[in-house]
Amino acid sequence: MVRTASTMLPLGTKAPDFSLPECDGGTVSLSDLAGKKALLVMFMCNHCPYVKHVADQLKALSDDYMAKGVAVVAISSNDADEYPDDSPEAMSREKVQRGYGFDYLHDADQSIARAYAAACTPDFFLFDADQKLVYRGQLDSSRPGSEIPVTGEDLRAALDAVLAGQAPSSEQRPSLGCNIKWKSGNEPDYFNAAGTS
Repeated sequence: MVRTASTMLPLGTKAPDFSLPECDGGTVSLSDLAGKKALLVMFMCNHCPYVKHVADQLKALSDDYMAKGVAVVAISSNDADEYPDDSPEAMSREKVQRGYGFDYLHDADQSIARAYAAACTPDFFLFDADQKLVYRGQLDSSRPGSEIPVTGEDLRAALDAVLAGQAPSSEQRPSLGCNIKWKSGNEPDYFNAAGTS
């Protein structure tokens, strides 16, 4: 595991297109999520301790905001051959056990992670109704082993702003987590093997 921070994709970036298999069957595309008040794309996985640390909040937050007209989707881009805990079958089990109401997609060739410049799990990208990036960064300041409660306050504030027709604060802190488990030779230019201090 390499402790890794978000790349902080430039605000205003149009959501990169995708069409990926859902762990329970079928395919979900970016176009399927159009027409919503906002779009939240989360890069995550099953085995990462940083994701496990916030999993209950991911369910609570997604339930809250999907009910308000926000499209929410999660994508796992980890190398499932090397990390079978992140296979589509394991993703399906995790989705049921956690009670996730969002689609959980598998990015087998890792091209979508690269398109979003996703670097870590979890990594969050919030787009407005026009699918333009308005927030990228942390869920909140809590980390495994910290005494800070998991509230989702940073991402919730950004979501509330978008739903109110306002721009989220431009002061956005990177998410921090395990690096995406790139297939050998598939590491993007922005991958820092030394990690983030």
